[in-house]
This record gives sequence, structure tokens and C-alpha cells, in this order.
Amino acid sequence: MKTDELREKYLDFFESKGCVRKPSDVLVPTWDPSVLFTPAGMNQFKDHFLGKVKLDFTRATTCQKCLRTGDIENVGRTAFHHTFFEMLGNFSFGDYFKKEAIAWAWEFLTSKKWLGIDPSRLTVTVYKDDDEAFGIWNQSIGLPESRITRMDEDENFWPASAPSEGPDGVCGPCSEIYYLLEDGSEVEIWNLVFTQFNRVGDPPDNLKPLPSQNIDTGMGLERTASVLQGVPTNFHIDTLRPIVDAAADVVSVKYELDSDNGRRLRRITDHARACTFAIHENVYPGRDKAKYVVRRLIRRAVLDGYQMDLREPFLHKLVPAVAEASKTAYPELSETIERVSEVIEAEENAFFGTIDGGMKRIEQLFGEMEDEAAVMVPGKEAASLNTTYGVPPELLQTIAAERNFTFDWDGYKHAMHQHAIDSGAGQVELFQTGPLETLKEALRETPFIGYDATEASAVVKGIITGDGHGKEDDGQLLSKLSRPGEAELRLVLDHSPFYGESGGQIGDTGTIGSDDFEFQVTDTKKHGGLIVHHGKLVRGEIKEGVQCTATVDVQRRDALARAHSATHILHHALHTNVGEHAQQQGSKVEEDRLRFDFTNQKPIDDEILSKIERDVVTRIDEKAGVSWKDVPLAEARQAGAMMLFGEKYPDPVRMVTIGDYSKELCGGTHVSNTGDVASFELMAEESVSAGTRRIVALTGERAKEHRETTQQLLGQLAETLGTDAAKVGGAVAELSDEVRQLRKELTAGKPSEHAAAFSVSSDCAKDKVENYFGVRDVVRQVSRRLNVSQEDVIGRVEALLAERAELIEQLKQATAGGKITADDLIAQGEEVEGCMVVVAEVPGANPNVMRGWIDQIRKKSPGGSAVLLATVQGEKVLLVGGLSKCLVEKGHKAGQWVGAAAKVVGGGGGGRPDMAQAGGKDPSKLPEAIEQAKTQMKSMLTA
Repeated sequence: MKTDELREKYLDFFESKGCVRKPSDVLVPTWDPSVLFTPAGMNQFKDHFLGKVKLDFTRATTCQKCLRTGDIENVGRTAFHHTFFEMLGNFSFGDYFKKEAIAWAWEFLTSKKWLGIDPSRLTVTVYKDDDEAFGIWNQSIGLPESRITRMDEDENFWPASAPSEGPDGVCGPCSEIYYLLEDGSEVEIWNLVFTQFNRVGDPPDNLKPLPSQNIDTGMGLERTASVLQGVPTNFHIDTLRPIVDAAADVVSVKYELDSDNGRRLRRITDHARACTFAIHENVYPGRDKAKYVVRRLIRRAVLDGYQMDLREPFLHKLVPAVAEASKTAYPELSETIERVSEVIEAEENAFFGTIDGGMKRIEQLFGEMEDEAAVMVPGKEAASLNTTYGVPPELLQTIAAERNFTFDWDGYKHAMHQHAIDSGAGQVELFQTGPLETLKEALRETPFIGYDATEASAVVKGIITGDGHGKEDDGQLLSKLSRPGEAELRLVLDHSPFYGESGGQIGDTGTIGSDDFEFQVTDTKKHGGLIVHHGKLVRGEIKEGVQCTATVDVQRRDALARAHSATHILHHALHTNVGEHAQQQGSKVEEDRLRFDFTNQKPIDDEILSKIERDVVTRIDEKAGVSWKDVPLAEARQAGAMMLFGEKYPDPVRMVTIGDYSKELCGGTHVSNTGDVASFELMAEESVSAGTRRIVALTGERAKEHRETTQQLLGQLAETLGTDAAKVGGAVAELSDEVRQLRKELTAGKPSEHAAAFSVSSDCAKDKVENYFGVRDVVRQVSRRLNVSQEDVIGRVEALLAERAELIEQLKQATAGGKITADDLIAQGEEVEGCMVVVAEVPGANPNVMRGWIDQIRKKSPGGSAVLLATVQGEKVLLVGGLSKCLVEKGHKAGQWVGAAAKVVGGGGGGRPDMAQAGGKDPSKLPEAIEQAKTQMKSMLTA
């Protein structure tokens, strides 16, 4: 049976039992802080199990994409372990229980209509005290006692060892189904969890029956497919073997089941699949949490390739194979092949640059161990090599064994566990507790009525102390509060016109009050289905259950709506001018300001940015209608609505349409006409991370104010540079180029003629400024050219003009008394023992020029040179000296030579053996100092 057929049969079977087929949840549930990746099918139903949502159905079935890293070290080494896998599940929320769950599992596995597995190949386990489950298997199913094993809580309870070790909360015994393989070993293919208790406190008698009993089952799709297909490992099933073969082709190695390279190819296959799915959902490799896991998987795979002599990126070449093998269940992967491949390749390139460093560190570590007569690789060092260089522990263990070293696995696991906690990669408790969870259980949700109203009557349902910024379960649930002041509070109402922060749009502000109290809302958040109003009590006493009026700050809401609608228009403009790959990675919508992150490997040049900005402004000026409606998810897809990869959408979903060019699924607030956005100003385009760029822009009044400032700025620039607006861009380019040239001339000691005042050349390139876009282009060009923000442009131009004037003055001083060249100075010198000795006064010179002459003299003196130059600056003496490399190698030091001369003029100084600088206070003694320096160097050279 093919894997895709197995998946469909399972879902069909449980639909026939009254279960509602639900789609797989996303792999990366960003709204769930308790997990980094979806670890199991039940994850999307947590609130259903706890009765914290309105139940539209009491039975469900899914095939869930999962990613776990707990068994990462076993991937490729064993037959059945993965990081990414699919979990088939069926669930009951207070509906059917053990009898049905067990009977249906047996029917699906053994019935010829479904899987048709020989019953004699199946055995089961139950929790040691679960007589009910034992009886169903034995008496109802007819399984003999010899094939039913009772096991302790560490094996047959969920969570494992919960009765003894916790955590508190819902839990229950489980029953596992095993399949007997041809070699006599058994593999677990299905786990039935009977959630029937609430654990409270320490044993004994700490398991309290739940008012409603639930079922949570999970069957491994890949494991069961391998059983049905009779293959030796999961990696040999029809949806994984093609990826293994593709990997073998890419690395030019023959795949052999039991070889080291075979294990490496299986691991590469697993990691390529996991990373493809994760990056498809916009989780890019990075430094912490889910991003760190993706980076770790890529690096582990790359190191496997490195062990097979690959020195160039290869993993990204497997993305098409993953998409092809997964196309039946996940056709959307084909839409992002190019983007996912580029992200993986960029991470590979970066890592290949550090692999050699990891290998060098291993050799250094082994050397230190040999010096100390140590025999065990410390776990902490192994963890450091993993987290810093990405060296997998099994690779380090293999290399260590070749040198007769053992490996501290316990120490490694402890150090990695601590690193996971420190980096945020550790998973926290699955089920949350606290006052908000209590309210969620009671209220289920807070209906949002803010699309149609910004003021409404409501009832206070919850008063919670604290702001929840540390942890959302912090604080205390109160029945009343009568202490106005600075203390942060949270209110929950029976319904609310306040928009809770989500989808990138920040939360509303406003007031909640009555004749008896006033509560100032400073922010609004969402907690599951609850809308939570953050703020302070400014007057009176607030009580649970009282009637109140909730009033949103309309002016601020309008500013948010302008910015939010602008993000949709901008998204369309990016697709038009940059490409369809420019998918949204994140956004933040504030008052007339937006931040929009999108996929793109390189910076966007000024010309394209100008086109994007023009397109958005044109759409605003068109005054097209903005509408929204709730539609079935399938209908939204059919209409071509833009959906963000990795985002979880309800069904039905709210679809926002702008004109005839933009359809997006969005729960935010919007203007009703694009003209209401009023204005748009693109402020910046910058990097966020590898492969992700960010645009910052303004709308409404803030954009208008910025436009006025920009126009004024161009006028100021023209006035400062002494030219007209059309020449400002070219003038700034000329100014910065001239300053750069002046610096070079001053250093080289070869000044050319320069006018005292800056003037723009007649052929300076002109920029069109007949409309505001021209003004914006010139200012953006100048800002980019000078690498400063728009606010700092005038200051930077003024600084360049001042530096230009100063450099010209220094060059004039350097040429005072006639133009001096290195050849002129050599002519004044004397050859001693084949070495050119030049000791001279150079009036008007500065240190840069003097060092430049010294370098030139050294280049022109093949037998070596010793140069000491002196100049008088006001009432001070400056001395700069240098020696050729050959003199330094003989033990001579420029610092000592220059320092001795400086003492004659009442000063001191020093420097490197090849170049030194000193100063003095008595210019009258300079001739004496010069003569002493000549005599000393001759003596040094003839000694």
C-alpha cells in the first residue's frame, strides 16, 4: 500500500465513524508559546480537550505534520526515527472512549477492507492498573493475555511518569500497538491515549477523574507504511526512498543500507525534508528557538556531506525531490522550491566557511587532552563544538574513537539541555495555567465586534492584576478593585470593540468605564480566543459583572487602518516590481507607520524602490474600494486570495479585497477606500536577516509631514552646495569623490591644485525634480551615497565641505616654500654602507605627508633607507622617522632614533621599529637635532 493511499484510507475510515476531517495544523504554531514546532496531532486541539472553546464537533481525525528533535541523535542510525514525520490521529472530546478507540483501531488494522494486517503479528501494551483497557483487548477484541503486556507509567502513561513526577493537569493511561517484524523484533505503530484524569499534587490519590473523558491517538504514517510495504526502514518507503536516491546522486555516493554513507544519506534525507517544510513556512535558519533548530539540521546534514568529501553546497539540490515526493498531500511545497533552495544554499555557504574551524578546534582539543593524559572527551566541549561549529556528537565520537578517546554522552546531553534553555529552544509545559486560562475555560472567547462599532456596552468578566509581560499566567484574578493608580491591570469583557494585537497590527487603546469607574486602555492583546485589555484604573471602583461602555480611540484606529491597508497595497507592488517570491515574512502596523518584512536575497536598488513607491501612491490616488467578507477557506483559495505560508486560518476566513488587484486573508482593520490612506512615504529598505528584507514606510499625516520635510531638505542641500535642486545629487557625488581624492593626495604627498571654495561642475549629472517623486529620488540617492539617514544628510554634507576646506589648507601648508618630492629628499641624502640616509627639515608638511615621503623613499632605495623628517608647527617641532625592513631585521629601531632627536628639542616620543613619531618644544634646537640624528644613524650603520 502506497503511503498516500494509507493516509487517505485512515482519514476515510474515521470519517465513517463520525469524525470530522480537519487539515494538518501548521508545522510552526507561532501563536502557541508552549512549543517550537507542532509535536503531535493533539496540539491543535489542546483547548478542545480542556473545554476552553465552543465545540462545533466532538470527534476529529487528522494527518498532522510534526517535528521533534528529542531523538535527533538516532535519525539515520535506526530504522524508524525521524525529526520530521506525519502523525495520523483520531480524537474524541467527551464523546467516544476506550471501547470505541480500541475496537476501531483493531478494525482499521486487521479488516481486509482497510489495511488487512495479519492479527497474529499484532501485540499490545496497557498501563499496569488499567484493567478496563486490558479487558477490552482481551474480552471484546479476543486478544489472548499472552499478547497483552502491562507496563509502568514511564511507558504507558501520558505524559510519561505523570502520576509520580507530574506535571499537574490532564493526563491518562495509554495503550500501544506493536507489529512483529520478520526478524522477530517489534515496532510500535499506534498509541491510544485515554485522557481521563486531572493530576493534582503528589501521590497517592493525586489522579482525579475528569468530568469528560477524551481520546487522543497517534499512528506514525511512515512506520505503518514501512510495515505494509515490507521494507527494512522508514526511509525505504515510496515517499522517502526517492529522496534518499536523489541525495545519493547529488553526493555521488552509492546508497548501501548498512554502510556509514547509507546512514549519512538517510540523515540527509530526513533533515532536507524537515528544513524544506519549516522554511516553506517562513522559519529561516537563525540563532534561537525554531530558527536555531533549522540551522542545526542544515549543519548536521552538511557535515554528513563533508564526511563524504563534499566541499560545496549540495543540500539545497534536494528541495525539488522533497516537493515531488510530498506533492499529493502538500502540493503547496512546489510554490516555494526556489525560495527554500536559496535559503538553504545561503546557510550551506556560510557553514562551509566554518567547518574547517571546527575540525581545527577538534585537533586542538585532542592535543590538550593528550597533554593532560585525559581519555574522555568532555561533554561540555562536545556541546560547544556542536553549538559553535555545528559538529554532531556522533561525528566527534567517531573521530575521538580513532584516537582512542571515549565520549561523555551524559555530560553532552546535560550541556545541550542547558543550551536549549539558554537559547530558548527548550519546550515549555504543554498546557498553560493561570488566571487567563481560568477565564478562557469559563468564557471560551471574547467576540470581537470592532469591525462594525468602535463603542459598545459590555460586561466586565475578569479583572487580573499585573501586565502579563513576564508570563501571561502571572497575576491574580480579582472580583473587584478600588485602588486607582499606576498599577497595571488587565480586563476581560463579554465582548469588545477593541482590536487585540495580531496579524502585525498593534492593539487598540481607549477607555472602559461607567459612572462608577474609568479604566484607561493602553494596549489590547489576544490570549487564545480572549481579548485582553491592558491599562490602569484612573477613577473609582471596578467590579466583576458590572455594565460598562468600551470606547476605542477612533483617531488612532483610523491611523492603524491607513497603515494596514497600505501594507496590502505594498505587498502587491513588491510582487509586481520584485517578483512573486517577495512573500510577506512579517509586519508591524502602527499609527500611520508600517514595517513590512519580505523574502528577497539582495537589497533593492533605488530605481526599483522608486517604482514600488510610485505604484503604491498611484493605487492610493485611484481611490479604489476596500471590502471584506467572511468566506469558506476553499472559496478564498479559489478566488486566488494571498495566503501566507505557515499561517493558520480559520474556516470560514475573512478575505480583504482592494480594487481588482489585491485579495488577502486578514483579520485586521482597514480603510474603506484607498484614497483614505491619503499619502505614502517609503522611508527605508534594509536587511533583517539572510534572505529577508524590510521596508519601513509612513502613511496619512505622518507621510505628509515627511514629504514637506523632504522638499525643504532638497532646498537646504541646494543652498548649502551653492547649486540648484536639479544638480544636488551629482554635486554630492562630486563632493564626496573630491574629499576622498584629497585624502589620498595628502597621504601620498603629491598634491594637485584645488580651488578654495567648492563649486559644481557644469556637466554635473542632473536629476529630474519636476515633481515630488523627483525630489524623493534625489534625497534618497544622496542619503544612500552618504550612508546616513535623511535626518543626518545636511549635517553630513556640511561636514564634508568643512573637511574639504581643511584638507586643501593642509595641502597648501605641505607645499609651502616650493613643491617637495621624494626624489628631492633623496638628493639631499647620503649613502652609508649601501643604505640611503635622509635627515631633513620639510617646512609646512604634516604627518601624513611626511609618512608618505618616507614610504616612497623606502621603495626607491633597494639597499634600504633610514629617513627622519622634521617640521616646525607654530612653537612646536614634529619629527617623523622610518627604517626599511632590512634595518629593522638587524635590530635597529626607528622609535629609539626619533626619540633621541626629540630630546634635543625638549620633547620625546616613539613608535614601531619601522615607523615612529615624536615632538619637541624648542624649534631653535632643530638644526642641532638634525645633525645629531645624521651622526647617530651613520654610527649605527658603520658599527
